[in-house]
Amino acid sequence: MRVTRYLAILGPGILVAATGVGAGDLATASLAGSVLGVTVLWAAVLGAALKFVLNEGVARWQLATGDTLLEGCATHLGRPFQVCFLIYLLPWSFFVGSALMGACGVTANAILPVFDDPSRAKVAFGVFHSALGVVLVRAGGYRLFEKLMGACIIVMFVTAIVTAVLVRPNVEAVLAGLFVPNILSVDNEGLVWTIALMGGVGGTLTILCYGYWIREEGRSGPEAIRVCRIDLAVGYAMTALFGIAMVVIGSKVHVDARGAGLIVALADHLTESLGSVGRWMFLLGAWGAVFSSLFGVWQSVPYLFADFLSMALRDPPAARQARVSTASGTYRVYLYALASVPAIGLWVSFKQMQKYYAVIGACFIPLLACVLLYLNGRKQWVGQRHVNRLWTVLVLVLAVAFFALAGWLEARSSFAG
Repeated sequence: MRVTRYLAILGPGILVAATGVGAGDLATASLAGSVLGVTVLWAAVLGAALKFVLNEGVARWQLATGDTLLEGCATHLGRPFQVCFLIYLLPWSFFVGSALMGACGVTANAILPVFDDPSRAKVAFGVFHSALGVVLVRAGGYRLFEKLMGACIIVMFVTAIVTAVLVRPNVEAVLAGLFVPNILSVDNEGLVWTIALMGGVGGTLTILCYGYWIREEGRSGPEAIRVCRIDLAVGYAMTALFGIAMVVIGSKVHVDARGAGLIVALADHLTESLGSVGRWMFLLGAWGAVFSSLFGVWQSVPYLFADFLSMALRDPPAARQARVSTASGTYRVYLYALASVPAIGLWVSFKQMQKYYAVIGACFIPLLACVLLYLNGRKQWVGQRHVNRLWTVLVLVLAVAFFALAGWLEARSSFAG
């Protein structure tokens, strides 16, 4: 009975894990493993822990005040915040949408190579997956979305873990990499890849979407904070395990490919040790990862735009509730725009699109940490029981410093050439 009760509260946290793991996370974790080996497994765990603290802060604000974090920012930071958020949301949507379409296209072509031209395959399969995501979002609402995302994460999670076991890593080295922090060396490459691994675990802007998912689940009031903490802990534990598995796989396979092409390169190299069955199994798990990320973004990001527009128009509470819904016209318009306009980027190099998305995404986390330090640090807003504790403040300050450094390194490496 107790097990059944705990399983019933796992939902939005699983959605966070499925949405937050995409082609970029696959590439970053496996390349970090290829460059540094399993000595940096601890970084995947620490990165997931930092994202947990951030998402817990988002949920705690909403459950303590009754407002989403965007509503809180609009109220206490005013119009300048709203303008800055829209300026950030639109390019983020374009670059992440294009990157996810491209990743789905490349992965699907590796599974079903019916096109002679890989570029044409990326476009065709990318557009198909985008349209499929729209149909699924519109057809079944939140409940169908939750079920399909659960299936996708089971596929990608089980596949990654099984593949990591099959490549036969050194167990002692894996345990040492998990519990003994080490950047392998003090050279710049080791530092950059360690930071990239920590920053690449989990999502960026999609962290905010957790608040809308818990509303769909009917969670409200401070009494639901404990439930959300358990839910998020499970979700980010799965994210960390997925990152660990990809680092282990990368440590056994040395490839130089980047972006979505890395998925195919990894599958080809795994054929040597695991055979054709292992290759197909890995590709299926990779497809589950990239499509679940696209599906999750398609379903969740329109909430953010609908919430923003509702605040900009100063909707009364009843109108705001109706607008920030999967059934609203505002939600549907942004969904259709998100699923179509970024397709322009499919004719651009995937590496270039991933570059711009990575830089834009890296800017969000330190900003979110600063907002949580400010909003959740006020007793008059969240109450004495739910204000940031000392350890939370320390972690958020660490997140600001770390992700600011990660963003700077990402921007420097991305635009160096």
